[in-house]
Amino acid sequence: MSSKSPHEVTDLLNEWGRGNKVALDELTPLVYEELRKIARRHMSRERSGHTLQTTALVNEAYLKLVSQKEVRWQDRAHFFALSAQLMRHILIDHARKRGYQKRGGGGQQVTLDEVAIVSQERDDELMALDEALKELAARDELKGRIVELRYFGGLNVDEVAEVLQIAPVTVKRHWKAAKAWLYHALKSSNEDPGPA
Repeated sequence: MSSKSPHEVTDLLNEWGRGNKVALDELTPLVYEELRKIARRHMSRERSGHTLQTTALVNEAYLKLVSQKEVRWQDRAHFFALSAQLMRHILIDHARKRGYQKRGGGGQQVTLDEVAIVSQERDDELMALDEALKELAARDELKGRIVELRYFGGLNVDEVAEVLQIAPVTVKRHWKAAKAWLYHALKSSNEDPGPA
């Protein structure tokens, strides 16, 4: 990251949250590389040839972050968790838009070839994961948040525990159960996966 401590980054986040634009200017170079890492992690799970590039994902998420009003940042882990969540939503919206266009929703018609089929499958997988995660969060909000922070945010167990203010052992237990539930939900998407 930089020579600034996590505490100093948290202080800048809080100053920015109170409307201090100078704090945002100082914060941007400190968090940008970490935002790029999160975006690269997201993009590594996407289909090859995705029309949205890492830099565009970072920039779009950054613009959404900057427009956040009156956020009380807990710490840098909370900031990056929200960043990862925003990137996930951007990718889901992008996949939905592509699906709409492929079904003739105002776009020009294209011939299907193997690449397009693979692309659509990846978009479908991302949307299925998003739906499963929403279902998990509806059944057990804590498990949903842990998956979001670990899988999409790339936070480690201790960072998740810090953000959620729970014990690391609790994070590990819920993470294991959530992964099993999501695996089952995605394998049998037409069946009710049961309680989380």
